[in-house]
Amino acid sequence: MIYVFLAEGFEETEAIAPIDMLRRAKCDVVTVGLTNDSAKSSHGVLMLCDMTDFQVELDERLEMIVLPGGTHGTANLEKNPVVQAAIEYCVKKRIPIGAICAAPSILGKKGVLNGVKATAYPDYRKYLEGAEISEKNVVTDDIFTTAAGAGVSVEFGLELVKVLKGKDTADAIREAIQCEK
Repeated sequence: MIYVFLAEGFEETEAIAPIDMLRRAKCDVVTVGLTNDSAKSSHGVLMLCDMTDFQVELDERLEMIVLPGGTHGTANLEKNPVVQAAIEYCVKKRIPIGAICAAPSILGKKGVLNGVKATAYPDYRKYLEGAEISEKNVVTDDIFTTAAGAGVSVEFGLELVKVLKGKDTADAIREAIQCEK
């Protein structure tokens, strides 16, 4: 199971594109609203979530968590205790974490990126404490996949597919959606 956490103010492209790519790969993706069963994006798109954070179970079924960005969305993710617990659980159990745009800053501030190559939206790279800052749009190192912003959301989603299902599956989806590498 993959939890995609959706906080008020999330960047919709950074959430929807990875959800789409992961579901095309037949992954069990569950959208999680923080305190509500819906979340409004940074551009006013209301998204109905599969569950609320109160229903999150951190156990052996968890394959990955995904943290979409957006300035306000990231701030809301960062202050949520369930999101914090999920990050800690994933780090302890070596479960992949995906974060895009401003959201990788949460990982940096938490001190879990030490010695790891990572990227984020340029204004947020300064918060990637301990990380080796990469200028690449999408970076996977150790258990972390980070990405620079909305413009690389499909690429981010395909990289998450590659992490969980392998390069062949990611390449097949890339071809099916007509996405040049």
